[in-house]
Amino acid sequence: MNVSSNRDVRAIAQKIVQREGGYVNDPDDPGGATNHGVTIHTMRRLGIDLNGDGRVNAADVRILSRDQAIDIFMLHYFDKPKIARLPAPLHASVFDMYVNAGSNAVKILQALVSKMGFPCIGDGAIGPQTIAAVTRAYDAAPDHLPDAYGIERRNYYFRLADRRAASRKFARTRAGGKGGWIIRAEDFIAVRYHLTAQQFQQRIAKWA
Repeated sequence: MNVSSNRDVRAIAQKIVQREGGYVNDPDDPGGATNHGVTIHTMRRLGIDLNGDGRVNAADVRILSRDQAIDIFMLHYFDKPKIARLPAPLHASVFDMYVNAGSNAVKILQALVSKMGFPCIGDGAIGPQTIAAVTRAYDAAPDHLPDAYGIERRNYYFRLADRRAASRKFARTRAGGKGGWIIRAEDFIAVRYHLTAQQFQQRIAKWA
């Protein structure tokens, strides 16, 4: 299996930071205060007290730099989860989803390959069983699996918005078009599998 180089991983992380944007603290976002995609919960878990006042709070989130965010993502959202052990064509999408949804990124992949006939436990961890199952699934359908994973990501976002009305603004713009979550998922899906405007409206019709 091909493995992304450190330069490749950093380039993916740079794109994630660019996609995430700067400081936000949206009350409808369970992530809380966030900067460059790094949440206050992550900074507290890692003990990142940037201003040295003995507390990790929104002030620390505000001063987090892009380079610091990139380093956090590379270590804690790519290296430690062992995403490098997956087939290389999945790296960018799984990495991006791990930043956005934590171990759910892996659970989505585990469920997908299990449905394809390569069962593995949906525990959100990339261990020997998951690596073997995903590798077999990729070898069986190399032109299918990356798009299928992106589509499952999109479905995951739709399900979140189905369940929680406050989250719908992340999936649908005020004008009624595709929101950031859906655009983000479709960035990793071949254009032929993108939802048309009509298909999108049909999918969200029950939110009206």
